Amino acid sequence: MQVIRIGIDLAKNVFQVHGVDAYEKVVFNKSLRRSQVLPFFAKLAPCLIGMEACASAHYWARELKKLGHNVRLMPAKDVKAYVKRNKNDAVDAAACCEAVQRPTVRTVPVKTPEQQAQLMQHRVRDLLIRQRTQAINALRAHLGELGIVAPQGYEGLKVLLAIGAKNRDFHSYLVVLPVWIEHTTSPLLRDRYPLITLAFFLRPPCHPPISGDFPLHCPRS
Repeated sequence: MQVIRIGIDLAKNVFQVHGVDAYEKVVFNKSLRRSQVLPFFAKLAPCLIGMEACASAHYWARELKKLGHNVRLMPAKDVKAYVKRNKNDAVDAAACCEAVQRPTVRTVPVKTPEQQAQLMQHRVRDLLIRQRTQAINALRAHLGELGIVAPQGYEGLKVLLAIGAKNRDFHSYLVVLPVWIEHTTSPLLRDRYPLITLAFFLRPPCHPPISGDFPLHCPRS
């Protein structure tokens, strides 16, 4: 009884596979440990395999293609239409097996490792930008409580740092601590994004109040 179509419900450790023959009769619906997936498919004749385009799907698609199988990745929302009641791993695998044969279900091209690496670079860059923006906004908000106001954005942070370098009283309120320098930040990131490697904290004032001539408002550049 040869399997012609298989649906896989991907996971981190335990995978569910659902296979049918040419007569749409279920040949197996079983779970596999991660280490068992490739040996299991290596023993099968080349067939059509469907899975959702989710985390690690492109890796498994590439590996299964090396074994001679025809792998199709499908958007999860398209597969959802074929999910029966009482959703679980077995039902999801059966839904993938059913959806992969439908001509109206869209497919997602399998990405190469190089394409995924480029996407990772963009996502890491977006993460660094968000973290930098959060740090800048937090610093501006804390100093705003003390009446020290600067323009928004990265240029406003430069103004604050310039004030800190010229005014000794400023150091009574602001402590700049380098973080990630020794443990989590690579030299490349430190050189390219030096301000990202700084965490800004306020400490209680240990000197007399700020003098009247201290610029509480930073003019916009």
